[in-house]
Amino acid sequence: MNKKQEMREEAKAAIIEELEYGYTGYYCDLLHAVFNSSYYIIGTYRAKQALEEYGIWDAIEKVQTYEKENFGKVYTDLSNPEHLLGMLYYIIGEEVLYEMMDGIDAFHDNWNNLADEETNARILKAIKEKQAR
Repeated sequence: MNKKQEMREEAKAAIIEELEYGYTGYYCDLLHAVFNSSYYIIGTYRAKQALEEYGIWDAIEKVQTYEKENFGKVYTDLSNPEHLLGMLYYIIGEEVLYEMMDGIDAFHDNWNNLADEETNARILKAIKEKQAR
């Protein structure tokens, strides 16, 4: 498995884990809670290794494109491997979240609502059913 696939799988697992362990924030904030509340990898050396596995130029291009399209300019310090990798993981997490939740009404219907155990369970059930197809 290459680093791109690995990061996607890690993102899927992180989303599922957050819901399984009782996410209680607003569903519209799930992305932030999972992917923007801590570093993906801590340590410059480890971050550099991960970026090399991913493809440094691919990572820079993905982050630059995303930030220019969404914010109008690049805010991430591209010279900081931890920051670059963290933003890359956030972007991948966003892509994965929207792919996972595509067609899952329990998620979209509750977008502006606080999460609860029952809704989390319905979302997780729909995710598992979708994955089984």
